[in-house]
Amino acid sequence: MSVITCIEDLRVLAKKRVPRMFYDYVDVGSWTESTYRANERDFQQLLLRQRVAVNLERRSTRTTMLGQEVAMPVAIAPTGLTGMQCADGEILAARAAKAFGVPFTLSTVSICSIEDVAEATGGHPFWFQLYVMRDRAFVERLIRRAHDANCSALVLTLDLQISGQRHKDLKNGLSAPPRLTVRNMLNMASKPRWGFGMLGTKRRSFGNIIGHVEGVENMTSLAEWTAQQYDPTLSWDDVAWIRRLWKRKLVLKGIQDVEDARHAVAAGADALIVSNHGGRQLDGAPSSIRALPPIVQAVGDRIEVHMDGGIRSGQDVLKAVALGAKGTYIGRSMLYGLGALGEEGVSRALQIIHKELDLTMAFCGRTDIRDVDADVLLPGA
Repeated sequence: MSVITCIEDLRVLAKKRVPRMFYDYVDVGSWTESTYRANERDFQQLLLRQRVAVNLERRSTRTTMLGQEVAMPVAIAPTGLTGMQCADGEILAARAAKAFGVPFTLSTVSICSIEDVAEATGGHPFWFQLYVMRDRAFVERLIRRAHDANCSALVLTLDLQISGQRHKDLKNGLSAPPRLTVRNMLNMASKPRWGFGMLGTKRRSFGNIIGHVEGVENMTSLAEWTAQQYDPTLSWDDVAWIRRLWKRKLVLKGIQDVEDARHAVAAGADALIVSNHGGRQLDGAPSSIRALPPIVQAVGDRIEVHMDGGIRSGQDVLKAVALGAKGTYIGRSMLYGLGALGEEGVSRALQIIHKELDLTMAFCGRTDIRDVDADVLLPGA
């Protein structure tokens, strides 16, 4: 195996090791994928201001997110089907995040359950991402399970009332576990590392749902249930209801508009995430890094503003912090590491981003991430 030096190296290796439908699930945007590509491209257009002859000893990337000390302003984003990139993927990613000192966020549509992750991490606090389903009793139970598992923050996703069309997923017939078609079996047979891992685990479907919803006991009943459950009626009244149920930190994910950011403040959220769902929902929406500054300007003095979308390096993290983000999230970067090398790959992804963040911060003449501001960017960038 060649030397891994960047997230792109992990992506290339993951593509070789993960079955096509699950790799494509990660590496996909909706429709033309223009927003997915813009998330990365717009970071690259921001130019850094190099400084010299500055004492660069005693550098620190440590800060806080939601009052929690973190090794760098990065959390692992909630990503669905993580346990199909690698057997027990959510558990492996959570362990790597715990060891590194950054938050891990578990998705509602994870393969490993809330309880699986809590047990595997020894009760170490993690964050839980919530989708609001039509079945409000199920939502209440999910919130209660997250509380009982010692989740310290609830990340409420607001931009998936309906699902964006992702052409690759439709063409691949995405499902978990995968349907045993000839095409799928031939592709999985070419990924022996993945296959042996999956044979060694019982976790191959949606652990937070199967067995926790009346009448949903297998993949057929699950497919029928989920097809009906994403709720187009979700409103700010529902956010207020969840705020009353959840007494710990509440984060609202999927904010792209200043007016919605103001609603988030009024709803009593502790933080918001500027996010376009990785370009997987509204194709043609602005990149997250482009949407970030006006939201910071409008509400950044009243709520903690985070962002996700397009982060593939520590330089991207620095640029987001320079534009006012108090925290960032990695989804695809983490998944590339997981698909490539399992838990070691997630650790490697975090190490790569941390090293790039530390070195770039130094080249820009700063020694503490908490002192980084727009002055590290060239004017007009």
